[in-house]
Amino acid sequence: MKLEWQILIALGIDLILGDPKNFPHPVQWIGALASGLEEWTRKIIKDQYLAGSITVIFTLVITILSVVITIDGFSRIHPLFGDVISILILYTTFAVNDLRNHAFEVYTALNKGTLQEAREKLSKMVGRDTASMNEEEVSRACVESVAENTVDGITAPLFFAFLAGPVGAMVYKAINTMDSMFGYKNSRYLHFGSVPARLDDLFNYLPARITAPLTALSAAILRMNPKKSLRIMRRDGKKHASPNAGLNEAAVAGALGVQLGGDNFYKGKLSKSPLIGDPEKALKKEHILSATRLMLYTSEIFFILFFVLRSVLGS
Repeated sequence: MKLEWQILIALGIDLILGDPKNFPHPVQWIGALASGLEEWTRKIIKDQYLAGSITVIFTLVITILSVVITIDGFSRIHPLFGDVISILILYTTFAVNDLRNHAFEVYTALNKGTLQEAREKLSKMVGRDTASMNEEEVSRACVESVAENTVDGITAPLFFAFLAGPVGAMVYKAINTMDSMFGYKNSRYLHFGSVPARLDDLFNYLPARITAPLTALSAAILRMNPKKSLRIMRRDGKKHASPNAGLNEAAVAGALGVQLGGDNFYKGKLSKSPLIGDPEKALKKEHILSATRLMLYTSEIFFILFFVLRSVLGS
């Protein structure tokens, strides 16, 4: 089966099923592997930059070999089995259903007037403190999470899936997972986590720059504000500490006519994020639904674009 059709089926499965609860997920295995390697390399290598580099290399090599050997092994039994395994691996790298559902759960809780429940639902999406957030802060955090994770959870895995199949998609997820584990600028991870952080920036560079303009296109289809989406993307997209995360946040902020960023708390410590967008409208719970619609349309356009490109170039 051609790769583009495998990706289509995998994306369809994700849209229908998402990540079933209590179902073993490769990202969890990658996280456990990286954690075990961290403990081992820290013990035997004094140079923390080198220890982090070795952890990344071993994690990626084991990930690649695991995917290749698994697909090849099932393909030897029957080619159809190999296709099925490829589809299942690809399916685990996409997060459209989960991102949509998490956002909708936050919106539903706010719509019912249960702010505490909304805070608890939001805590599954973000790393910042949510316990004392008001409704506007919950809405902002949820919109920001949807905007950023459109790239991390959907378009970037799609990009590498179309580029290099299940191996490419899983390598991206491994890098993204290690960045979330080790990419902190604190005394423990400043040197150890520098390699996965830089790799994550590198691997997200093109997907982020393709996704943000497609968000503006989605805004046009949804009759939002595509011109301002592009303008804010150009003006504020580079304000974010990450060279990539701010681009789609800015595109979403412009499309919705809201301002993102500002004060956040992480484990009780204040962190000031740059302001992105113009505060034309006060952030409300309805903006969560608008951001989610943007995410769905952007993901669909991204998929169609690369499906057509691969079909044409492969024919």
